[in-house]
Amino acid sequence: MKMKKMLSILLTASIAATCMLGCGAAKETSSKASGGDSGSSGTITLKVWAPQEDQNPSDKYPNGIVPYLCDQFKEAHPEWDLKFDYGVMSEGDAAKEALKDLDQAADVYMYANDQIPMLVEAGGVAKLGGKVVDDIKANNSDSMVGSVTYNGGVYGIPYTPNTYFLYYDKSKYSDEEVKNLDTMMAKNLGDGVTNFSCTINNSWYLPAFFYAAGGQLFGADGTDNSAGTTFGDHPEVTEYLVKLNSNPKFFCEAANADGASLSKFKDGKLGAYVSGSWDAATIKEYLGNNFGVTKLPTITLNGEQKQMKSFAGSKAVGVNPTCKNMEQAVALAAYLGGEESQKLHFTVRGYTPTWKSVTELPEVKADPIAAAQTLEINEASMTQPMVKNMNDFWSPAEALGKSITQGDITLEKAAEATKQMGDSINKK
Repeated sequence: MKMKKMLSILLTASIAATCMLGCGAAKETSSKASGGDSGSSGTITLKVWAPQEDQNPSDKYPNGIVPYLCDQFKEAHPEWDLKFDYGVMSEGDAAKEALKDLDQAADVYMYANDQIPMLVEAGGVAKLGGKVVDDIKANNSDSMVGSVTYNGGVYGIPYTPNTYFLYYDKSKYSDEEVKNLDTMMAKNLGDGVTNFSCTINNSWYLPAFFYAAGGQLFGADGTDNSAGTTFGDHPEVTEYLVKLNSNPKFFCEAANADGASLSKFKDGKLGAYVSGSWDAATIKEYLGNNFGVTKLPTITLNGEQKQMKSFAGSKAVGVNPTCKNMEQAVALAAYLGGEESQKLHFTVRGYTPTWKSVTELPEVKADPIAAAQTLEINEASMTQPMVKNMNDFWSPAEALGKSITQGDITLEKAAEATKQMGDSINKK
């Protein structure tokens, strides 16, 4: 792995333009340093927040992989006298902690992309521009670019996706059979065996079925706050789910994911399950050589095969807009979210990359989880909307899913229930 690949020729010339175009608001927000020595002519200290797992010591990386990457970045930039101040911060807590005091927060931090609206509204993350944004757009899928885009601005460098896909037992389904859910449900897997499990009473999973029907959530790409949803125009989806729920071969995992489906895999009583990378190790342990994973299946609606599509998000690297050394901070963020960093995160932590060239590496393609997640992102996902009115989506969608699984919605009531969900989201 060529970790010492020189960045300075390309980055140094472009970062100044990047900061002028994309980070100018930082000067308006604050002129104070965020944990660094002043002046790019002297020592520049950048404060970096990263999860504990990225700073855990190992034989090859005694200080952890993020400190190692920062050292590589320093070697690539001899024109800057760089020092780093590390802090432990999970991606899930980054926004909350940064917004407590931006002047004391990290200059560069890793965060979950659903925190972007809160960070942007509070002035807690820098808007990127120039070559950094050009590289993000050129080297990531549309879903991943969308995951760090808010109100037209790009606010981070995505480095691993967050989505869900299909796990299956290869002793029960062939690779061909798992391409279509109806094919899976029609198969007799034996007494006491559930064919398919999905948390349809959870509003993070439910949209996969409505997207299959061509439904939209806040416009075609999820960025139009005023567009509302067209999910309410697709009663055929609710009818499909009512039939699915009434099938004894179907199991609805609890909305809080209580592990029942994992237990079924362990006992050899489940054919397939929709979940994400967080369950990979457990399912792989339970299924052994029968471990299978791929993108979500198609479903049959009105006689046509329609691809289910998951919500897609990401983990990303962002920059504090109050930091004094903006040029260096943006360059470091671009490196920590870029190609070489993603290679290392895949090798050490098993993170699925988003950078196109890394997803094409033989070792990534050979990894079942990385291959399936990449396939899902590229072919069967929609960027989870981050618009303000998304707050109006969760409860009505969950209510529909719960009503279906509780048996409160019949085929005769499907159209009315679907419309009611849509109207509730659209505030009609």
